[in-house]
Amino acid sequence: MGLGPLLLVFLLGLCVTPLTLTQDDSRFKAFLTKHHDASPKGRNDRYCERMMKRRGLTSPCKDTNTFIHGIKDHIKAICGDNGNPHGGNLRISTSPFQVTTCKHRGGSSRPPCRYRATAGFRHIVIACENGLPVHFDESFFIRS
Repeated sequence: MGLGPLLLVFLLGLCVTPLTLTQDDSRFKAFLTKHHDASPKGRNDRYCERMMKRRGLTSPCKDTNTFIHGIKDHIKAICGDNGNPHGGNLRISTSPFQVTTCKHRGGSSRPPCRYRATAGFRHIVIACENGLPVHFDESFFIRS
């Protein structure tokens, strides 16, 4: 038995690792598409209707979606030093984020979709995989 089998295992490892990283990166990009808007233009009902449509969340009308307003790296940091364990692969932010939650007003689940906006500062709970956010779970209002 020579180096052939060992070389084969090594080469397979090189091929599989980039696929995993690409998959993680695509899930993170999907998370950002659904939940990140660094610089919102208004945070009212019209904002929700425009953003939900622009992000492809209106066929059918998504019931609830939260947009996080902030720097991507600060959101990613919840998976590290800016977050605490919150059960399973969930992490809760140690600091609040400015967010807008868009709730479908009811009626038909087919477009045109109408949304009600709720803006505020909240701690957010996200799921992380390989150090990247991949799912928005919930948020908590900060009480003054």
